[in-house]
Amino acid sequence: MLGQFTGWPEQAMDVLWQLQGEPTHATRERYRADRERLVRQPMIALLNEVADTDPRYEDFSVWHYRTDSWWWQHQGAVIRLGRKIEIGLRFSLDGLRIQGAWWYPDPGQVDMFRKAVASEGSGRELSAIVEDVRKKGYDISGDVMKRPPRGYPTDHSRTNLLRHRSLIAARPLGCEEWLHTPEAVDRVFSAAADLDALLMWLVRHVKRAA
Repeated sequence: MLGQFTGWPEQAMDVLWQLQGEPTHATRERYRADRERLVRQPMIALLNEVADTDPRYEDFSVWHYRTDSWWWQHQGAVIRLGRKIEIGLRFSLDGLRIQGAWWYPDPGQVDMFRKAVASEGSGRELSAIVEDVRKKGYDISGDVMKRPPRGYPTDHSRTNLLRHRSLIAARPLGCEEWLHTPEAVDRVFSAAADLDALLMWLVRHVKRAA
């Protein structure tokens, strides 16, 4: 199913259903070709269409299956926007999920993030962005320390953000009929717009390691 994205075929759900639990090697091999055609190739087509529309999204990867059952049951993909900064997509029986993430940071990136959070201008900006994203229904998570980092006051007004060593905003997009139509592209663009301010802040402030 190469070429223009037309949606995930309804049979894609049937294939993923057959791969639930702990499928045997024989079961995986039986459904390998169908999974590639009905599940993975539509994700590639979707991201090609997204990249054709907005060149910022050209650097993407669509994962293969690996050995763990989870990877057969969930089709993942990422769009890279900066060093360790990306949009992640995941298609499964639960539907389509999106996240914007800065994670697995390079050495020095956490310090850059904290300095930007502590700075009055950039820190206030991020705090407002995170609150706006949260109000749009995104879960905010990441690798969060139990205590504020050393070198910063424990009563800092943005201490919750200072404790982050990664930052992720994620939400499910749903599992409705639009998944099987070209409308899925618009849904992805709408969610990417929700995440744009957050991801661009991260690109500006933690794009490179120190």
